[in-house]
Amino acid sequence: MKKDQLITRRRALIAGAAALGAAGAAGTARVLTAGQDVEPARTLPRSGPQASRGLKPSAYRLQPIAGYGPPPNSAHLQTLVRHEPFMRVSARGRSLVLTFDDGPDPHYTPEILRTLREYDVHAMFFVCGEMANDNRDLLSEMADDGHTVGNHTWSHPLLTKLSRSAIRSEIERTSKVIEEAYGEPPVWFRAPYGEWNRATYQIGAELGMEPLAWTIDTLDWSMPGTRSIVGAVEKGAAPGVVVLSHDAGGDRSQSVQALRAYLPHLLDSGYHITVPRRKYA
Repeated sequence: MKKDQLITRRRALIAGAAALGAAGAAGTARVLTAGQDVEPARTLPRSGPQASRGLKPSAYRLQPIAGYGPPPNSAHLQTLVRHEPFMRVSARGRSLVLTFDDGPDPHYTPEILRTLREYDVHAMFFVCGEMANDNRDLLSEMADDGHTVGNHTWSHPLLTKLSRSAIRSEIERTSKVIEEAYGEPPVWFRAPYGEWNRATYQIGAELGMEPLAWTIDTLDWSMPGTRSIVGAVEKGAAPGVVVLSHDAGGDRSQSVQALRAYLPHLLDSGYHITVPRRKYA
């Protein structure tokens, strides 16, 4: 999918996409909040790539994991984050996860990587196979810097409109490119537009991945201005939240500038920028 087509499609679908934030959730994807349980697990074959990668082969999720929003008190939140059964976020200080979707882009991703390297922090990059295939060197750089690379499908389609075979192809092709260029298969998956369905969860699990959503949407894809992006992050920052930004899919100069502005502020405020770990990885 061309960049301008991706932007047009994103704008057309944003009203129906999941806008996950501190105020709550909309659309198909939902935030997993403190004290909320996922739906019961479904049985899958106890063989194949899922079993070999350390995931529980008997279960898959029916909601995407997301960071917790602002808690009644931070001490209570840190206890919840440490014991959340599917994802671990470091409880050292105030932890926060930065994620970047749709890349890697040869113009904007290197700038983001340089900023993260300057401040010695790790982030998550949910890459599209089309972009990753053309920019494998950037995936290698992410691996060298210790960042986590997740699967964001091959061409960024609306998965809820695709057949099971098409969904599998979109995800599987991207995982192959990631494994070849990054050096390891992805263990996290994010659906384009935050739109999920049962088939997407199941296929992702069968391919050895957990679904990850977000809690702060910077809306940087709409180019609201650098100050607006910075404000969204700094206003919504809280222990355990997951921030959604983009490093491709259009002009991402504001995203690059915003990162350079809010990252040192977060660190000065005592936040520890980290990446999640699966309990069963």
